[in-house]
Amino acid sequence: MKSLINEDNEKDKIMLKTTTSVVEGREIEEYLDIVVGEAILGANIFKDIFGAIRDVVGGRAGAYEKEMGNARTIAFQEMESAARSLGADGIVGIDIDYEVVGQQGGMMMVSVSGTAVKFKR
Repeated sequence: MKSLINEDNEKDKIMLKTTTSVVEGREIEEYLDIVVGEAILGANIFKDIFGAIRDVVGGRAGAYEKEMGNARTIAFQEMESAARSLGADGIVGIDIDYEVVGQQGGMMMVSVSGTAVKFKR
């Protein structure tokens, strides 16, 4: 009997992601393209966060860190989606950047980029 679950479903496969240019024990068969993901936090989040000074504990702003984490997650999801659309097995050489953008630095951008690759099987 044929399984109703496709075990080769591309979305269910874990995408190997690394900041290094090589993966120990894996040989890169093909370099596909540069892939990027970005997320921007608007000015309102900064007003909300800085308005909640009581959230700062031990010099850390918990709400701000949470929003930055959410933005980073979105950026990684976008980058991985771009890699999957190319048929990639992994992303190597990942770089994560944080930039203040917009008029008077009113927004924060998280940008991730790397090289989508196919590994030899």
